[in-house]
Amino acid sequence: MTKETKKRKSTKKSAAKSAANPEDILKYYKDMLLIRRFEEKAGQLYGMGLIQGFCHLYIGQEAVVVGMQAAANNEVDTVITSYRDHGHMLASDMDPKGVMAELTGRSGGYSKGKGGSMHMFSREKNFFGGHGIVGAQVPIGTGLGFAHKYKEDGGVCMAYFGDGASNQGQVFESFNMAALWKLPVVYVIENNRYGMGTSVSRASAVKELYSRGAAFGIPGDSVDGMDVLAVKEAGEKALEHARSGKGPYILGMQTYRYRGHSMSDPAKYRSREEVSKVRSERDPIDRARQYVLDAKATDEDGLKQIDGDVKAIVSDAADFSQQSPEPELSELYTDILIEA
Repeated sequence: MTKETKKRKSTKKSAAKSAANPEDILKYYKDMLLIRRFEEKAGQLYGMGLIQGFCHLYIGQEAVVVGMQAAANNEVDTVITSYRDHGHMLASDMDPKGVMAELTGRSGGYSKGKGGSMHMFSREKNFFGGHGIVGAQVPIGTGLGFAHKYKEDGGVCMAYFGDGASNQGQVFESFNMAALWKLPVVYVIENNRYGMGTSVSRASAVKELYSRGAAFGIPGDSVDGMDVLAVKEAGEKALEHARSGKGPYILGMQTYRYRGHSMSDPAKYRSREEVSKVRSERDPIDRARQYVLDAKATDEDGLKQIDGDVKAIVSDAADFSQQSPEPELSELYTDILIEA
């Protein structure tokens, strides 16, 4: 790459970031911080035995979903994702109290305490769930794209999945169908570098996972998933492509998770030095914080106030999740059959 090419790319990126509205940047920061603090609290509640079963935290990946939601049309666009889903729920404007109550298995949760961490949804917020089976959300998200096209509502489905799921056969079947029918779907690959405990370099012959769509004529881009403004810019491009009738698009988000695959994972397959290096050099919230200060959206005192406000929201959610009653036994027989 020549110096002139590098300069043009740098100028384009700087222009995109300088064009961001200070109020918008502040909102992105708040949204990301809410996800971070919420997940930290969820980890604490899990350690106390108040959250049972599986629990996968989103700490480190906050910029991906916040940037995508910033680019989306929240009135019509739909979201579907995997079991690492709390951040997607909060970014979709779902109530933190309802999300936390679901984590603790209470009736005040989004799935009445029956879904837990991996299986809750909100039709009202166009969030079609976290899914426990690896890659299962991809064909369902493709179906949501088909529904958008069939109803001609102008919506696009954002189907999120990880680097591990990208090797599943059903993902390629979905790519083929979406390309064949030009379905409005944006496939967002959250490449956090480890599928459970196996690194991408050991599991994938091709490291740039977005290029998997080339065989089906699906365009894609690699994106710095630790930069909320870079994600938003890429998301706008991809969503416009899908919304305009050109078919699916793939975004390969280069991101990182700080915690283990799930709460039961000691993450011994990577060094502490590796995690610390990412935290110190690429943390998405630190970067968003600097954007806020550079844009003069607020000052240090304002940032402290925001942190306090966010912690209060999360604390209220935790209190609600423990005060909400457990589901009645009769709930075992509800929501399992619809008679047509």
